This record gives sequence, C-alpha cells and structure tokens, in this order.
Amino acid sequence: MMTRRLLQLFTGLAMYGISLAMFIRAGLGLDPWDVFHQGLAGKTGLSIGAVVVIVSFLVLLLWIPLRQWPGFGTLCNAVLVGVFADVGLALIPEFSHLGGQIGMLAGAVLLNGIASACYIGARFGPGARDGLMTGLARRTGWSVRTSRTGIEIVVLATGWLLGGSVGVGTVVYALAIGPLVQLLLPRFTVPEARPVALPLESGADHEIPAGGGWQVGQK
Repeated sequence: MMTRRLLQLFTGLAMYGISLAMFIRAGLGLDPWDVFHQGLAGKTGLSIGAVVVIVSFLVLLLWIPLRQWPGFGTLCNAVLVGVFADVGLALIPEFSHLGGQIGMLAGAVLLNGIASACYIGARFGPGARDGLMTGLARRTGWSVRTSRTGIEIVVLATGWLLGGSVGVGTVVYALAIGPLVQLLLPRFTVPEARPVALPLESGADHEIPAGGGWQVGQK
C-alpha cells in the first residue's frame, strides 16, 4: 500500500508539472496561480519552475499563523512541480497554429485533472496553495469556496499586472478542473488500511482485530 501511495504521489506531481508546461506552450492562458508564477518569472528572469518552487515555500510560511502543518506530500509538491514544469518546457515545443494550441490546452486540462487526483488520492498532505485555502477557511470561518475565490482573484490580478497570460485557457481551467477532479478522485484515492479480524482459539465466539485494532499510521 505504501509503495502504491509513493508511486502515485510522485507520478501525480510529475504530471502536474508537465501539465503546467503544456498550458504555457498552448499559449491560451493559464490558471490563476500560474498566471502569477509566469508574471514573476518574466519580471525576475528566473525560470517558471524556479518561481513555482520559491512561491511554494513562501506560501508555506503563511501556514504558520494559520497553524497549518505540511505533510510529506506538501514538501514534495513544493519542489517537484516546479522541477517538472521546467523539464516539460524543455521538451514540449511551442505551437503557432490554433488547432495545435487547442489540442495542447485540452491535454493540459485533462492531465492536470488526473495529476491532481493522483497526488491528492495518495493522502500525503495538500499542496502549499490548497493548504493555504483550507487553513484560511478554518481560521476565519469563511467557506472553502470563498477562501479559494478570494485568494485566486488576488493572485490572478497580480499575475496579470506582472504580465502573466490570461485568456480562454484561464476560463476553461476554472470551469473544468473541479468537475474533472471530482470525477477522477474516487478512482485514485488509496483506501486507508483496515484491521484484519483474526479468529480466537477453536470454538471461541468472538474475533479480535490483528495488531490489537490499530490502523496503519496510528500512534
């Protein structure tokens, strides 16, 4: 079970980074956070992957007053998505015709949905940006929807002012990613380990769970 979780986590994060590169190569607009990343990259001269990593750790600093704690998957997310975004940009060519751009955008949205379901379903902790959203909702009493909308409006507007790409891809992502992840997540969620009942001595009327009833991960 742990092997599957780790494999799913790393595969999901790699695909997420590649999907980011596909959005950029499509040239039709990015999701709000990546509009911000692209805008910062343009102003600083850093690669977009490097910016993704730096912003991830800066966002994790905002978890401290929210009393939110990162998991193993959170830290992997902070590093690997940016690394694979740069790998994807090195491998994927730009498209100059609309048909190729539309195909690349569709592939990016689909891959992003699968990637999100993979790393969330591995149950190693949320990404830095998702944790900021849920932590803010918990500490303020706002709904998750309100917290997410507020955060994404701020980063989208800031990224646009910095020169990030806003377009039809931004709208497509906003409309499609939620339903897509909701559809795929049950297929990729790794079930929690459950205790296995072991019979008592022959003739006994009861059973006891293996390991004294403790589940994997309990202390």
